[in-house]
Amino acid sequence: MATMQDVARLARVSVSTVSYVLTGARPISQATREKVLAAMAELDYQPHAMARGLASRRSRIVGLLLPMDERGLGATETAFVTGAAAAASAAGYHLVLSPVGVNDLDELRRLASQRMLDGALLMEVQLADPRVAVLQEVGVPLVLIGRTEDPSGLSYVDIDFDRTVRDAVDHLVGLGHRRIVYVNHSAAALTDGYGPALRTRDAFAAAMAGHGLAPLMIPAEDSAAGGRAAIAAAFAQAPDLTAVLAMNESAVFGILGELAGRGLAVPGDVSVVSMVTSPQVAELAAPALTAMTSPGSALGRIAVETLLRHVDADNGEIHQQLLPCVLEVRGSSGPPRTAAGTSTTGVGPARPAPDRTEVTARRRAATRRRA
Repeated sequence: MATMQDVARLARVSVSTVSYVLTGARPISQATREKVLAAMAELDYQPHAMARGLASRRSRIVGLLLPMDERGLGATETAFVTGAAAAASAAGYHLVLSPVGVNDLDELRRLASQRMLDGALLMEVQLADPRVAVLQEVGVPLVLIGRTEDPSGLSYVDIDFDRTVRDAVDHLVGLGHRRIVYVNHSAAALTDGYGPALRTRDAFAAAMAGHGLAPLMIPAEDSAAGGRAAIAAAFAQAPDLTAVLAMNESAVFGILGELAGRGLAVPGDVSVVSMVTSPQVAELAAPALTAMTSPGSALGRIAVETLLRHVDADNGEIHQQLLPCVLEVRGSSGPPRTAAGTSTTGVGPARPAPDRTEVTARRRAATRRRA
């Protein structure tokens, strides 16, 4: 295996010159650089990554701090990670996933103090996220995929939740729905200050108010069982609901299962729209889910590019960007039925269906059977 000394001999330069070409620690003329690179190629020399890091005081590693539970990563979350990993690799960096949450501050402080990371990306951001202060205190460059309550002075990329929720509500209202229920993340997520849960809660209330409609939000545990329980709670409070808007990928299949268990067709009796969802997840459902498609891969890429500008240039330039989810209409949303079996949009007959009285009776019968 070729060594740095072998490269230096073939290129007829000093070993330190080879080191400077590798690390960029000192300026080297273009002619000398080309000789060294040609010698490396001829010898198939593979520089030792750790040695390069020590020489340049860089690890070439960025950390993605993503709290995880027993659910692991879903397809939509994975898009954020793969987008970030691809961008890091393209820039010659390694992305390391670390499950550091807001309750792991001592571990984060140790990790940051050891200078193993050139920079850090934070996901699952809370409105008051103590990880930010720890990284700032130690001096590690950081970028948020999400936002704190006051993100001034911080670089972040995030979903434009106001526009995303407004577009989803507009879609359902445009179809003729007037009783729409929003299934959010869990009550614990709301209490803990999880940014997306709180921002979408407020955005849903505002979007419904803009149409003169009453909002109803139901929190749900991040599981299929949580989705089933949320729909049961929704019908208890709004037995006349005709549409469900959900931002809980783990619960959405429980939502569909509970509707089917109650004898309700999607979208004939109840339309379902899933927010911040990947096409892969949307296509798993039957019918395929109308979804506000997540820009996760793009956000992961932009976050890494922003972070590396902080790491490489250290210019302190703040970058803040919001991207909305994009509506993709599939089979789970349609106009609500009326007693006459026609759509409320007035554009023609819907497929044959029982009237609302029969649907309500069917729901009550299903509830009695489940009791």
